[in-house]
Amino acid sequence: MNLISFEDTPFVVKLSFDHVIEGMEVQAEGTGERAELARSLLKEVSQYPELREGITSADQVEQHSELISRLLTDYFPAVLTHNEIKAVSVPYRNVVFNHTERFRNILNAAGKEFEINIRDFDQHQFYVLSCCLILNEFYGTQLDFGRPLFYDIPTANGITKHYRILYNADYLEILATDKSLPISPEDIDLLLDNYDNLELWKEKFPKDSWLLKGFAIMTLFDATVENAVSIFKEKLLVLNSVDFQRSVESIFRSIYRIPDIRIGFTVFNQEEGRFRVASFGHAMKSFILPDDAEKYDKEILCMGSFHHLIEKKVFFAVSDTAEFLVANPDSQLASRFLAQDIGSFILAPVVKNNVLLGVVELISPRIKELNSINANKLEVVMPFLTDSIDRLVAELQHQVQAFIQDQFTTIHASVYWKFKQEAQRVIAAQEAGKEETVEEIVFPDVYPLYGQVDIKGSSEARNSSVQNDLKHQLVTLIEILERIEEQEGVESFKDETQRLNYFLNDVSLSLKAGTEQYVYNYIDLNVHPRLTTIVHTGQQQIIAGYFKETDKESGAFHIYRRKYEATIGQINEKLASIIDDRQDEAQAMFPHYYERFKTDGVEHNLYIGASISQLQNFSLEKLYALRLWQLRVLCEMELAHHHLKAELPYPLEVTTLVLVYNTTLSIRFRMDEKRFDVDGSYNARFEIVKKRIDKAMIKDTQKRITHMGRITIVYSSETEAKEYAGYLKILQQEGILGDTIENFEVEDLQGVSGLHAFRATLLH
Repeated sequence: MNLISFEDTPFVVKLSFDHVIEGMEVQAEGTGERAELARSLLKEVSQYPELREGITSADQVEQHSELISRLLTDYFPAVLTHNEIKAVSVPYRNVVFNHTERFRNILNAAGKEFEINIRDFDQHQFYVLSCCLILNEFYGTQLDFGRPLFYDIPTANGITKHYRILYNADYLEILATDKSLPISPEDIDLLLDNYDNLELWKEKFPKDSWLLKGFAIMTLFDATVENAVSIFKEKLLVLNSVDFQRSVESIFRSIYRIPDIRIGFTVFNQEEGRFRVASFGHAMKSFILPDDAEKYDKEILCMGSFHHLIEKKVFFAVSDTAEFLVANPDSQLASRFLAQDIGSFILAPVVKNNVLLGVVELISPRIKELNSINANKLEVVMPFLTDSIDRLVAELQHQVQAFIQDQFTTIHASVYWKFKQEAQRVIAAQEAGKEETVEEIVFPDVYPLYGQVDIKGSSEARNSSVQNDLKHQLVTLIEILERIEEQEGVESFKDETQRLNYFLNDVSLSLKAGTEQYVYNYIDLNVHPRLTTIVHTGQQQIIAGYFKETDKESGAFHIYRRKYEATIGQINEKLASIIDDRQDEAQAMFPHYYERFKTDGVEHNLYIGASISQLQNFSLEKLYALRLWQLRVLCEMELAHHHLKAELPYPLEVTTLVLVYNTTLSIRFRMDEKRFDVDGSYNARFEIVKKRIDKAMIKDTQKRITHMGRITIVYSSETEAKEYAGYLKILQQEGILGDTIENFEVEDLQGVSGLHAFRATLLH
């Protein structure tokens, strides 16, 4: 034991029993047995003046421990030594001696290695609180620095118990020394605003500048349940932390005084009527569900637990699992628990607004330890757990909504503020009791930018893949039917074979619209049902092999279509990833609405204008920068495809196109389609041009305006021509485009005329 717990302290500590001795001197002046005992004890005390003047070392305490104990008999009555947890102490220090028997037994059970320390109490707090004692005593302040102090002491079987510390400091006095410094009101004001400045406190209250003389009586009371609940509330704030389950189990072990109690939790999804592993945070162990199951129907419960948890929403306790299984032999729950060596258990429903959110599982390996009586202890913690689970369920729903918005709708980040603004307006009105409808979201006066990288010949490639697969399947099927007809007792397939041969000749020549579906419908309705009735052992294996090859994911009759789809998928994925990755760079130029579509290639729309951003000022220079960015990215996409071709199942080419539209338009969010579209009949002209331009021809020729390895820029005015001629020159200087730039007129489209185009070769 050390009289000074920390290295630095403003106090010189002297343990003095002067007040006790003075009281004993008064008592000695009387008569009777107590007076005689007092006189005898005083005579003994007089031999050791340090008991009055002050003990300064732990050795002296040890030396006089028996005499001190007799001096304090009235404060530590023998009749209460096994009931009270009490000792002599000095506040905030590990100066603890003269323990009651109950206190001593608690420390002995903790083990020789255990060191008693105040929880979460450090050098900084100790020094500042010591100074506050001086300020309150000598300078008239009323600083309220009190907070609950606790000792966390383990029992012999490893359960941590929590003891609240109370000090009786009536027998302590604070005295100034010659090292004490005067403290002015200005000093006090400075200290009040600088709790964290330990050096300042040490400057005003130097080490060993004050004397703390006397002793205090420390009393502990067992606050394990109350404190465990408090800690539990703190842990619930970080329910998704890595060590949450271990922490919670430690808390419940303290509450139930069972050293190896285990805790589980299982979510109940009301909509699905299923139990499932918690999907928020780090999943807790579920004893109800099998280890390999993420979710399970509510029928996993036995009738008793189902009635209690699902219908009545009250706890379900079983004190002997084996005995319960004998009485309920059909119980999956009891069988599973017994297989996990669970002797007794409590299942407690987590209910909010009469909705079951989940089930807390308390598990013990021994029978009778958990039962319907101590199940009531859960009422202390369940309200906090319920609120936390409810909060996490709500957070999960918000995450789901955010994910849906991010992944499955077209509400782009650049325009999200407008939707949020409208939502807040409607919600505020509804909360005020007003009926409010959602106003349409419109962004007026925005410049559109459209571009596409189209996969050339994709329709022909698909038709070719379908032809090859159909021919393979028809040839195989005809051979099987001819072999079956050779068997005796089999009804003829002559009509079917004749029809299939007709299909084979037709498909070999060309693939007409609707042919694929027509052939498959005939086979599915007329041939496959008859094949499944064939029982001849010699043909069953062949027929089974045929049906195996019809599988779309792995069968040989879909191999060319899988190659085609893989080709389109690879190209689209590569092209889309490039423009998506470059969006951060583009948004930094100026926030704009961006949407991108995968078809047979990748096309995109960009809309930029003052109405898109509520924070930044729009200028035409921002538009020009974005147009140049668009050209660069499209060139990059085409170049990436050029390098990808060697890896593709089909070596399909691409063509690249940009449509310049120099007139502003409005875009409106269409609630029925959950996407933006151009607004108004005049603005629709832009959409018409977009749909028709990629199939357009060079005027007075039969050649498409788009061409492999070249980028085509369609425009309508001389102003646009000058602007884009400048961009093309920049890209030529950067080594992206070749020297030759074609310039030609575009054929008149329905309702659209007067279009021109640049076409430049991309340098690979």
